[in-house]
Amino acid sequence: MKQHFQNLVDEEEAAIDMTPMLDVVFIMLIFFIVTASFVKEAGIDVNRPEAATAVKKDRANILIAISDKGEIWINKRRIDVRAVQANIERLHAENPQGTVVIQADKKSTTETLIKVMDASRAAGVFDVSIAAQEQ
Repeated sequence: MKQHFQNLVDEEEAAIDMTPMLDVVFIMLIFFIVTASFVKEAGIDVNRPEAATAVKKDRANILIAISDKGEIWINKRRIDVRAVQANIERLHAENPQGTVVIQADKKSTTETLIKVMDASRAAGVFDVSIAAQEQ
């Protein structure tokens, strides 16, 4: 009987408690998911103009594309010009450090570009850049 009891005690001592390790792994997983920055695309490919002074912009989270026909695209959806400000406000609330980058096609009108820039400033985002290709 004593030998049987000793075997049970040895088995309990040999078992490893995995609960703290699993807690740490789940906390790390939650941390990485919350702090991850996901790349968002405007939704269409635009033929950007070339610029000699083009530089890469970091933290560009709000991408707005203007097609050659004057269509405005945000997050792969075509947006009416009157809804641009509301969409920028929503995206800026999700990431306050993000900046607005407008990808305007070479053949798009400056009127549409100015409307999008005004909407972003009205939404409270003053760091607005226009995308260009390096020469």
